[in-house]
Amino acid sequence: QVQLVESGGALVQAGGSLRLSCVASGLAFPNFVMGWFRQAPGKEREFMAANSKSGSTTGYADSVEGRFTISRNNAKNTVYLQMNSLKPEDTAVYYCAAKPTWGAVRDAVTYPHWGQGTQVTVSS
Repeated sequence: QVQLVESGGALVQAGGSLRLSCVASGLAFPNFVMGWFRQAPGKEREFMAANSKSGSTTGYADSVEGRFTISRNNAKNTVYLQMNSLKPEDTAVYYCAAKPTWGAVRDAVTYPHWGQGTQVTVSS
């Protein structure tokens, strides 16, 4: 059974930083592309970042490029999202997700495996 467990969400002031973690089990982690998405109340789930199986290739949403950094540790079955210069509009539930191939990496429907999410709240 595949499990993705996010952690690291918190309440933070604007301009602050957080690092989210997602630990995977039940899958061959190095064989999966990992992504981070977020969903704010009343909005659709939104792509944030993705990391290739080796970690050598990354992709970001325009809204977070330069502020967020995705990375992974295949030995620990863990993917991270470092979030800097946080803004109130970054407030959302953040989800990690796993998929076997890089194609359509920004499309949430292509990810078969999802975590339960972690809440990030940025106060102004």
